Amino acid sequence: MVALLALTAAQTRAQQRPTSSETFDQLAARAEQARSANRVEEAIELYRKALSLRPRWAEGWWYLGTLLYDRDAFADAAAAFGKATTLSPKVGTAWVMLGLCEFKLDRHNDALEHIRQGRRLGASADPQFRQVMLYHEGILLLGKGEFELAQETLSLLSYDGVENEDVIVALGLSVLRTRFSDLLAGDAALRQLVLRAGRAEHLAAQKRFAEASREYERLAADFPTRPNIQYAYGRYLLATNDEEKAVAAFEREIENNPAHLPAHLFLADAKLKLKDFAGGLPSAEQAMKLNPKLPLGHYLLGSFLLETGQTARAISELETAARLLPNEPKIHFALGRAYARAGRQKEAAAARATFTRLTKQVLTK
Repeated sequence: MVALLALTAAQTRAQQRPTSSETFDQLAARAEQARSANRVEEAIELYRKALSLRPRWAEGWWYLGTLLYDRDAFADAAAAFGKATTLSPKVGTAWVMLGLCEFKLDRHNDALEHIRQGRRLGASADPQFRQVMLYHEGILLLGKGEFELAQETLSLLSYDGVENEDVIVALGLSVLRTRFSDLLAGDAALRQLVLRAGRAEHLAAQKRFAEASREYERLAADFPTRPNIQYAYGRYLLATNDEEKAVAAFEREIENNPAHLPAHLFLADAKLKLKDFAGGLPSAEQAMKLNPKLPLGHYLLGSFLLETGQTARAISELETAARLLPNEPKIHFALGRAYARAGRQKEAAAARATFTRLTKQVLTK
């Protein structure tokens, strides 16, 4: 009886094991059958054998990568998705999966680059996949200190209706310009503050503005001197076109922290929208002192200089902004106005043409 069972088991293994004469098509078909039947280990082995016969089989590398990812074999999965993206570089979902593997492997710079590449190309619209993709992109941006971009990305999850504390915490961190490491090192009070800020922005992203305004007002009143609270409130007010209140909030943040560069930039932007050109010029000048390499700073300073009659300096600042950020339409629009005011009509026409071209590109994306 024991011998019979051993013989039966050996025959079963022999049936499952590919023979040396099996073709690629046979191996691929068996791999698909095993994957569909959730025989994961068998499917992995068969995909590997099929790929050894046809290494340029992009679909096979994709399926192998997904199977390995589900097995938490992230290094091998990353290698498989790397092959898939090389063979089919326009498939956005494969790039995102490569980035998610790299995140698990602590290769965060590569992870962010590849997730964003996948989003640009267009990734799967599956809601769960989209949530995972956006959340990981958001926390990677937080890790790099790209707080505004992180907020923009994470807000998409709120807009989609995701109700998840992890998302709200990450959104709160972005609003308060705080990293996860600071949260882990902080106390329970910091976590509650982050949750409150995240909740306020979560409501704003869902366009529940009456509720968001109440939350932000309470937050600003309860923590008048806490770093970044007034700045966050100002950004919310600016986004809802309440420039005058936004100016007051940014000024309070600057009183608390005179070297707060983003507050100076947004204060200048708010005053530009209000056409307070003389009042906004010092904010733009201060922002440039704090960081003279920012394209937005050069644009704002150039705009204020133009409106206060300092055309030559305005042109210099706007030309610098255009060099640093060549694909931003509003910079070329302002530069065209500055050239025209200086009587440089040929250059003004060229700047306007660039503005028109870039605007069309934005509208057709």
